[in-house]
Amino acid sequence: MAINYRGRTALITGASSGLGVEFANQLAARGAKLILVARRKDRLKQIADAIALKHKVEVTVIVADLSEVGAAEKLFKSLERKKLSVDVLINNAGFGTFGQFKNEDIDKISEEIRLNVLTLVELSRLALPRMLKKKRGVILNVASTAAYQSIPYMAVYAATKAFVLSFTEALWGELDGTGVTAMALSPGGTKTEFFEVASNGKAPDGLGRLQTVEQVITVAMNALDKLNPPPSVISGASNFVLAVSGRFVPRQLIIKIARSMFKSRI
Repeated sequence: MAINYRGRTALITGASSGLGVEFANQLAARGAKLILVARRKDRLKQIADAIALKHKVEVTVIVADLSEVGAAEKLFKSLERKKLSVDVLINNAGFGTFGQFKNEDIDKISEEIRLNVLTLVELSRLALPRMLKKKRGVILNVASTAAYQSIPYMAVYAATKAFVLSFTEALWGELDGTGVTAMALSPGGTKTEFFEVASNGKAPDGLGRLQTVEQVITVAMNALDKLNPPPSVISGASNFVLAVSGRFVPRQLIIKIARSMFKSRI
């Protein structure tokens, strides 16, 4: 049975581009009110105005850098002042770094871990009690097919997404029977700004055809529409095959293949 989003409030992080914008559009199309969170004020305002005009829903914009220490608590205090509660939490904000780990900027990788892992966990923890009290709610955490294998030259990013996948699936287990759903979404290569941020727009060879954001988010929404949503979902049949193949192939071989794919792009 499809979740009824009409009149519910969805908070979407990383809402100024890519998957975040598409999540906003698809949830608004189902009647959800939105809280859009990102760093780019002008971009957020443009997106909010366009969605409000198209779908006739209430859209609130909150400008925040969620990679900062204490950002999650600060955001929820802002929601309390605005008397806003969260029925659907989309933890989409995140970024990756690319290159030899020995050369990585330590401040940058600290931000990466904070945003991809710590802020995601804190936002989930802050949103959950009220969802449990209402006996309904959704926490969707964006992981990646990178969560399913170690990736040389994207060591930190892949590790953060492995955490997201494991954490979310465990949370799904804890929430069984409560009316609250937790699910991890693992996209593969997608047409977003990701590679521009991670490696100056250079997508490594061998990623295959990139999916559109519409395809990825439709997979997520369809999974949530199931009577019993799964703890995690991988977007795209070929991505699924690649992700699960690691169960049947020696890890050393998988790591060597990944190394050869990414090394040429350093």
